[in-house]
Amino acid sequence: MPTTERVFQIFKELNQIPRPSHHEERVADYLCQFAERLHLPYKRDKENCVVISKPATPGHEGAEPIVLLNHMDMVCVGMKDPLSDPIEAYVENGWMKARGTSLGADNGIGLSMALAVLEDDSIVHPALEVMTTTNEEDGMSGAAALSKDFLKGRKVINLDSEDYDTITTGAAGATLQFHRLPFKPEPIPAGKHRWYHIRFEGGLGGHSGVDINKGRCSAVIPSWAILAAIYNEYDFHLASIECGEANASIASHADIIICVPSGEACEFVKAQQESINQWLREEYGQTDPNMTCTIEKCDPQDSVIPTETFEALMHCLEQTPQGVVKMSETMEDTVETSNNVGRITTETDHLFISTHTRSFIDADMTQLSKDIADTFATYGGTSETIMSAPAWQEDQQSPFLQLTSDTFQDVLGWRPRMVAMHFVLEAGFFVQHYPGILMASIGPRIVEPHSTSERIELSTIEDIWKVLLEMLKRLA
Repeated sequence: MPTTERVFQIFKELNQIPRPSHHEERVADYLCQFAERLHLPYKRDKENCVVISKPATPGHEGAEPIVLLNHMDMVCVGMKDPLSDPIEAYVENGWMKARGTSLGADNGIGLSMALAVLEDDSIVHPALEVMTTTNEEDGMSGAAALSKDFLKGRKVINLDSEDYDTITTGAAGATLQFHRLPFKPEPIPAGKHRWYHIRFEGGLGGHSGVDINKGRCSAVIPSWAILAAIYNEYDFHLASIECGEANASIASHADIIICVPSGEACEFVKAQQESINQWLREEYGQTDPNMTCTIEKCDPQDSVIPTETFEALMHCLEQTPQGVVKMSETMEDTVETSNNVGRITTETDHLFISTHTRSFIDADMTQLSKDIADTFATYGGTSETIMSAPAWQEDQQSPFLQLTSDTFQDVLGWRPRMVAMHFVLEAGFFVQHYPGILMASIGPRIVEPHSTSERIELSTIEDIWKVLLEMLKRLA
């Protein structure tokens, strides 16, 4: 049986190519060149999605074609310049990690497996379509825009799962919204003022679907709390707020710059550092032990945000759910509906806020997204729906899923769970575009995706590789 050596080589090549969402041109070029080198036909659409086709192993031409599905973008966390910085991966105690950044195993390792299959003619398989989409992590616009004739296959092995011991048979739907609170910058206030930089850092962050029920501290929450505490006691001005790294991540840090009148207000602000750190230890000491707050003097800024805009932001954040909204009554220990505030940034003429709403109930997701948009509208904001992906649920008794389960049993000696997960997969769009499509989502164990702690267990890559090859053989 072919080894995973080439899988790791391809993954290393991918990690030299910057591939943040919305900037996948270079990795799409790589995929097309990969196909050309192997003399395999391929298609590339206007969204830079790429499908590479490979004929069936001789003697297996009559088998139904199979699609291997992945996405080429990644959530770039910890990178100073995601458009140029490569990823430095290393191995430690059986795990692959990255130095100071996200690893890109989501979904680079699955894509590397699919490409390795294309390259190795000793692998027995039916006709293959290796389908790689764009912008999966920040809107799924690639999958949403696929043409009806881009794919022929109706059985899909999705290699974008992070739970090694499961077959993902369903995924929550998701709505990504961008909200804007417009303002005109105001001159800095007259009189004596002190400027302070409030920083929250050290949070674990994580995937806003997979990790949403782990009780982690989104930096949005203490940012709101400390600003509310100061505002309740003294007049002050907000100059800027930068919170969060990615729309699909739990915010792990925040940077806030304010100015307050000299005197008692300054002493109050400085005292908040000890107060908020004590609160963080009490509330999040078990789940986020390294989240801390520092408050330091800083240089004056050129302008401030109007008080009414600051108040609008505070009202909107207070009324927007953060974290788990409802647990499922039918799926044990599964989040049914959630919302995450991913990023808050200060732009030239507006405050930008992103929210990611997820649910297994499409109607509930639609209603919660509408409620959030209505809240922003109440306070003078605008909302734009960037992505709305439908929920997806497979029949766990289907022959295709049973074949997948049987392959795990026969190859690894144990039968995986079949579960629906509170993350979003592109499956909902594929079901819409290609009627009759069947999908099984599998993958190695990836821990803390969308964070600088992202890591992948090497032994599980070996195991999923064996399962994949045996599945292709049986499907042939």
